[in-house]
Amino acid sequence: MAYVPGVALLAALVVGCSAGSDSNANGADSKAGSPTVTPAPPGKYLTLPAPCRAVPRGTLKDLLPGAAELPGDQQEKVFRGSASVTYDTDRKVGCSWKSDAPNATRSLSIDFERVVSYDPAVSDDDRADTVYAKKEKAAGLSSSATPGPDAEKNTGTPGEKEKGKGKGADAEKPEDPAGGATASADPSSSSSPSGGAGEGGAGGSGVSPEDALPSRVLDNLGDAAFLHDLPTRAGSTAQHRTVSVVFRTSNVVVTVRYAEQPALVTQVPDSKELQEKAQALARKLAETLSE
Repeated sequence: MAYVPGVALLAALVVGCSAGSDSNANGADSKAGSPTVTPAPPGKYLTLPAPCRAVPRGTLKDLLPGAAELPGDQQEKVFRGSASVTYDTDRKVGCSWKSDAPNATRSLSIDFERVVSYDPAVSDDDRADTVYAKKEKAAGLSSSATPGPDAEKNTGTPGEKEKGKGKGADAEKPEDPAGGATASADPSSSSSPSGGAGEGGAGGSGVSPEDALPSRVLDNLGDAAFLHDLPTRAGSTAQHRTVSVVFRTSNVVVTVRYAEQPALVTQVPDSKELQEKAQALARKLAETLSE
């Protein structure tokens, strides 16, 4: 019986400590729960497609003239493509193809980038939109100020010319034939006597306004898209032209680059053809991602 008071005291201490712990835990929970932030929704895409199998063989034959006439082993090598070096295939992948024909060299590359936001308050889609917007700005374009593809129909009007020049191809590269065509809609200002796409000087001055469509924001392609047409001269050799189509769908940003370098200095790459084929491929890739 002499030990009963000690046992009672010990029991009281245990109860007191337990009560104190519960009180502290409840207090911590209430403090942690007060600034609750609802996590932003994740992006639609958790993986990326195999890039070198993303373009059908028939499409590659159309985009790479001359490849179909190569011997079997060389043809397979061209159509197989070359995968981009990447250290995380869940986040970024790409593939490129190249074909050398007697009259020109064509090259194609595609890149897929899956964007993930590590900020719970920012969704993957919003983060991807930021990544896309930086690419659009680097191309000298702006979704809020650049007209869509329908603007090319009105390149002769002053209002449309100002829109195209403010944020379009002119702002990035003065010698860009796309901007030159927009600014010189009057046939008398063309530097080519025939106005055709036959022989062009520096910057592709021989390309007619109908063929040299400007860089621009595109409609009805993913959640946002733009086309960038960049002509350059490879030293003293023939002109080289690269058309890029970049679009975003949910949390994935896709880039298509299609380029041509003619074999002769007097030849100018067909801007309209390159743009149409690059856009067609971009739309196929967008449909594939949506499946």
